[in-house]
Amino acid sequence: MAIKVGMVSLGCSKNLVDSERMLFKLKQHGYKLVTEPGLADVAVVNTCGFIQSAKEEAIETILELAKLKEEGTLKKIIITGCLVERYKEETAELFPEADAVIGIGNNKDIIDVLDHVLADERYINFAPKLDAELTGDRIISTLPFFSYLKIAEGCSNCCSYCAIPMIRGKFRSVLMEDVLSEARFLAENGVTEIVVIAQDTAQYGKDLYGEPKLAELLRELCKIDGLKWIRTLYCYPERITEELLDVIAEEEKIVKYLEIPIQHCNGEILSRMNRWGSTEELEKLFAHIRERIPNVILRTTLITGFPGETEEQFTELAEFIQRVRFDRLGCFPYSREEGTKAYDMPDQIDEETSAHRADIIMEQQMLISAENNEKLLGSKLTAVVEGFDRFGECYFGRTSLDAPDIDGKVFFSSERPLSVGEYVEIEITDTLDYDLMGEVISE
Repeated sequence: MAIKVGMVSLGCSKNLVDSERMLFKLKQHGYKLVTEPGLADVAVVNTCGFIQSAKEEAIETILELAKLKEEGTLKKIIITGCLVERYKEETAELFPEADAVIGIGNNKDIIDVLDHVLADERYINFAPKLDAELTGDRIISTLPFFSYLKIAEGCSNCCSYCAIPMIRGKFRSVLMEDVLSEARFLAENGVTEIVVIAQDTAQYGKDLYGEPKLAELLRELCKIDGLKWIRTLYCYPERITEELLDVIAEEEKIVKYLEIPIQHCNGEILSRMNRWGSTEELEKLFAHIRERIPNVILRTTLITGFPGETEEQFTELAEFIQRVRFDRLGCFPYSREEGTKAYDMPDQIDEETSAHRADIIMEQQMLISAENNEKLLGSKLTAVVEGFDRFGECYFGRTSLDAPDIDGKVFFSSERPLSVGEYVEIEITDTLDYDLMGEVISE
């Protein structure tokens, strides 16, 4: 009887790709994959350790699995990922219930790790982080029509608040031929939407080819038969080039959507963050992007409560958001992370104030999003079907205006049955906070 293995993948989409590669190896070696850890003999937890809330989620998940093991439901626990890579031996000591504690450089050897734990050995190993594989076959664990395409590992930007470089190592691009080969594999297996990701996608290729190659990569991806939507996330503002804007504007398969994390607008705060820009430079950039790509959807992320942020600087940020009017926005209170430069900065701001400021920004954005959605009433948009809501008795999915997992949904009725992954034309009839409502246009 095949041993059942369950994977719990926490954190970002980049982590999910790592989990999918481990799942492929497990299935290839005859292990039976199950979706619920409670149904598994062995649970593998791919943790996140980026900020405090992610660490807390990882710890809570591990403790829940430890309880299942204590009850006899689960036999073995393996933990890996960013939390483990960041704290190594501390994690092994903190979780004696874990049968294996491995670094991200060991994920490629997950079968060997299982051999150790199934032989009742406690296995603790931390291979060099640069051993983390950049390519490899995967099992698509998302909805079958879309997948993430990770084009690089690590980060070399060294933002003062961020632990990613010390967790994941320096920025390392995947060879373009390998990226394209993986994209073709995805398309041949039913994927019609790919989401291009890395810690800093616009930096793609600079380490390999001496200059950024994201624009060229996107051109090549557009040539792949079967792909309908190609979306790019995590483009740093200082790396937005005219060539990149040309590609997004000209290529039909590339959705007119850019996520550009800026974190703040005040020049002094950005300088202490080791980030680029100022209020004036950022406003100029976003105005230029909108001029070059009409109807582009702009998404950003922000941090409130960074050390030393004054009331005046926070007000500057709120006023900036009101003027730029991003289509999509996420705002997070600053998380003080040991090992980062910002950890030891003076004038640390209390968590309550940081969270309150983030709430203000998100309330402000909700009004902007509602106003933007109102402008879509009566318009006709293409949507991809993600499922059927039994309670609402309607289908739901996304338009090209929204990225998977992070943005809103569209809920719609149809006179005929629809399939997951099907693309349909919808007329927008109503709005609901960040979401849209509509009906399929009769063919």
